[in-house]
This record gives sequence, C-alpha cells and structure tokens, in this order.
Amino acid sequence: MSGQLPLALRWPAQQRFDSFVAGAGNATALALAREAAHGATAWVYFAGPAGSGKSHLLLAACAEASARDRHAQYVSLAKLASESDAAIRALGGSDLLALDDVGAVAGDALAEHALFDLYNRCKMEKSTLLFGASVPPAQLGFGLPDLVSRLSACTQATLKPLDDGARREAVRQRAQARGLFLDDAVLDWLFAHTARDLGSQTQLLEHIDRAALAAQRRVTVPFLRSLLDAKTKHG
Repeated sequence: MSGQLPLALRWPAQQRFDSFVAGAGNATALALAREAAHGATAWVYFAGPAGSGKSHLLLAACAEASARDRHAQYVSLAKLASESDAAIRALGGSDLLALDDVGAVAGDALAEHALFDLYNRCKMEKSTLLFGASVPPAQLGFGLPDLVSRLSACTQATLKPLDDGARREAVRQRAQARGLFLDDAVLDWLFAHTARDLGSQTQLLEHIDRAALAAQRRVTVPFLRSLLDAKTKHG
C-alpha cells in the first residue's frame, strides 16, 4: 500500500529543503544533506541539540531522494520497540537510509551490534547512510568501540540552533505553508509567551492551524491568547 501512495503523502510536506532555514551556521549541513539525497557517496553524521533541524534534514533528504526515484527509508531509533536489535537488522536494501536519534540505543549491546552490522552491510550494498544525534559519536555512551569508530568516520556536520531572527522567519514560513498569516504582533506574542524552540513552535502551529480553520478566524493576539488559555485549562 505505501508504495502506491503519492510522494507528497509519504514524507511530511513541511519538511523539505526549500523550507529549511539554515541561519548563519547550518548552510554546510544543508548542502551535505542535498548531496546525499542526490546520490553522493559520502555518509554524513548530523549532530545538534533538539530543534536544530536534524530530523528536518533527514526527512527532506528522503523526500528529495524519493522524488528522484531513489528508494529511501527514515527511521527514528528512539521509536523502535523493545527488540530494537531485530528492527535494526531488518533495515537496509534502500538507496538512502536515514537513521535519527542514534543515541537512543546506546547501552543496548544487542542493538549496538545490530547497528554496527547494518553499517557494514550498507557499505557493501553501496547505500547512502545519514545519521542524526544530539552529540558527536564519542559522546553518545556506546559500549562498542568499533561502532563509535565507524560513526566517527562519517562526514561530521554540527547543527546550531537558530537565533531569534532566523527562528521567527522559519515559523513565519511554516505558517505560510499552512495558509496562515502571522503578522509581527502575533510573532512577538508567540515568542514572548510560548516555548521558543523551533520544534515546539512547529507543533503549536499545527494546533493553531486546526483551531483557526474550525473557528474560521484570522490569527490575532486575542485569538491566540484565548486558544492557549483553553489549551492550558484542558491540559
């Protein structure tokens, strides 16, 4: 069934290269992800804190690769079931494999060995591998030195959180992609009264979009205030 779905439905529409705001420090990471999507042989390890754009780049690379008729897979290791080693061993066979939240399996010996074997198998299959994690390989706490060595051999790309100006632009663009117009007063209020990281802001946009559509209302500061007050009261 999934193979018959339109590409636009297989990958989140809001996570594409053209909607990624690189800011001052992430242009190199964006370029590396594009190259990987287009078939570059270099493997890339993206490291950065939550909200810095790792998942966005991995998903965008998969979407771009799929648009070029390359088979792509995206997996968050943090969302695997308890038998994560079996799930990891079932991966592979794609042109591009993006593994997010790599540190989630640190300390699980079976999963670490499965990831090590997957790395070697993908090398033999000449697949392109992308990794996403919060910190560089040596800081993840892996117990398997050979796995740390393999991950460290990848091209390393460090992602930095956006500054306030770039984050505002990213929120504005993502809102526009949903058909929402956020003026400066609305953005000022959002950044003053809600979590400022891009991940939280993106989740909040989804809530605002649904509420504005249901109420047939333009997004204003009074509308946001009442919406978030109601959200707080109802948990």
